[in-house]
Amino acid sequence: MNQTYGIVGVTAVILATVLVGVLGLRVSRTTSDFYVASRTVAPYLNAFAVSGEYLSAASFLGVAGLVLAQGVDMLWFPIGYTAGFLVLLVFVAAPLRRSGAYTLPDFAEARLESRAVRRVAGVLVVGIGWLYLLPQLRGAGLTLRLLTGAPGWLGGLVVAAVVTVAVAAGGMRSVTFVQAFQYWLKLTALLVPVVFLLLAWRADRAPAPAWDDRPVFHRSTEVRVDRPLTLTVREPVRVTVSGTVDGRPAHGTSLRLGEGRHRIGADTTVRFPAGARVPLPDRTPGRTTPSGWAEPLSADREQHSLYATYGRILATFLGTMGLPHVVVRFYTNPDGRAARRTTVSVLGLLGAFYLLVPLYGVLGRLYAPDLLLTGDTDAAVLVLPQRLIGGVAGDLLGALVAGGACAAFLSTASGLTMSVAGVLAQDVLPGLGIRHFRLATLPAIAVPAAAAAVVSDLPVADAVGLAFAVSASSFCPLLVLGIWWRGLTPPGAIGGLLLGGGSALTAVTATIAGGARSGRLHTLLAWPAVWSVPVGFAAMVLISLATRDRVPPGTATTMARLHLPEPTPTPRPGPATT
Repeated sequence: MNQTYGIVGVTAVILATVLVGVLGLRVSRTTSDFYVASRTVAPYLNAFAVSGEYLSAASFLGVAGLVLAQGVDMLWFPIGYTAGFLVLLVFVAAPLRRSGAYTLPDFAEARLESRAVRRVAGVLVVGIGWLYLLPQLRGAGLTLRLLTGAPGWLGGLVVAAVVTVAVAAGGMRSVTFVQAFQYWLKLTALLVPVVFLLLAWRADRAPAPAWDDRPVFHRSTEVRVDRPLTLTVREPVRVTVSGTVDGRPAHGTSLRLGEGRHRIGADTTVRFPAGARVPLPDRTPGRTTPSGWAEPLSADREQHSLYATYGRILATFLGTMGLPHVVVRFYTNPDGRAARRTTVSVLGLLGAFYLLVPLYGVLGRLYAPDLLLTGDTDAAVLVLPQRLIGGVAGDLLGALVAGGACAAFLSTASGLTMSVAGVLAQDVLPGLGIRHFRLATLPAIAVPAAAAAVVSDLPVADAVGLAFAVSASSFCPLLVLGIWWRGLTPPGAIGGLLLGGGSALTAVTATIAGGARSGRLHTLLAWPAVWSVPVGFAAMVLISLATRDRVPPGTATTMARLHLPEPTPTPRPGPATT
């Protein structure tokens, strides 16, 4: 990708984000403006904003990268991301809006009349928010590194600074307009290039990707290895090398890599001929490669693919309703009916977006299989315009895609920072004023920015999947039971949040830290939703049944407010006529 074009595209998106955020300062004066835009956002505008916020770096970059690397199994991610809003529509959207809360901890306290439940919910909101921010900042670092060659941590730092300015300046009202604009930018950034990419693919006689775990270099491809790498070659191949192979230096030398393992040194360039199979790097401990890219549930026994699939489905289907940055947007609707209309619109908007992403994964399998060697599979969307089209047209389309990627991590990072800062401002900093909210934006984004500099090898979509698992195990039981079951008690809610959400959070933390790298323990920790969601529900129900005398006295009133429709405003009589 031409660096100048890419930098211009990203800079334009950043400047637009900052400009709208600063202009939002003129219309955001009250606390209600900052937290929920005074609950006056129209359904369609809110749907655009929800979609813009929800379609993160995991959707824009990560899903295509996972499809490229692991095949059709990864299509459960976009299916789950979209279907989660159907669950949200049926069980949560309207009652949650009628609760009148600002944040999820607000809802927990109002429903259960307990400060203790609020504190536990607040800790989990911050934990999920920070966990979700990690892949956004990693996606920013990846994009900036491809554009400029800058270190990965710099991209995360730039995004953190931009988000801090936008959120602290205008709050929810300005963020709403920014995220609505960014949805359409992201859709355009995928739709326009994919049309030209498919035309180029057709002009190339529409080749089909390799259907097994070893893709083929469709064209002669040069691969640059930045850090030492061990490859396993199954079929002998003749390559041109500049650098170090198996401890021997080479300077533009033609070498024959025989069958077996070969050690590639850092800063080495290897050119593979067209038709050669990609010699995939040795497996990272705890990660396995599917045995059939186009076959679902085809992984080997060590990976426990059926279990992992159920874990992915449960996490994405049920985790959506508990994502703090998504749920808070329903508080901005005027009423429960508007919240339902927003959710229905979001289903259509997300469906349109996710029809495009798998195409990039399939084309990446054909034209960018070298990303499997370098580990940068999340970059497939960014590199395809130059690989297939090239020239000025490829540079322009690459700049558009880079701008869309920038909008992806900016919009989601803004929403997450809003939700985390809202909890910190209410429950950590004294008071509820705008000044405390602005102060809270600093730790809300600074902590994950620091962590992103340390955790750099976790695929973007995988990291988001972990956040969904924690959300599904904690706030899904709280919202479903809190809205639909009168018998929920504060001890039951605390027990479910700690046992369900706490165990899932512990599992994903161990996964990120590399605590268990193989076997069944790794699978259980990497996909905890299969067991942690039932634990959360069971703990809330059983502990509540054991503490029936602790049902809040105002439960009947609260439940009526959640489920009775708001009164329709009486229209004012028109002028008298004669």
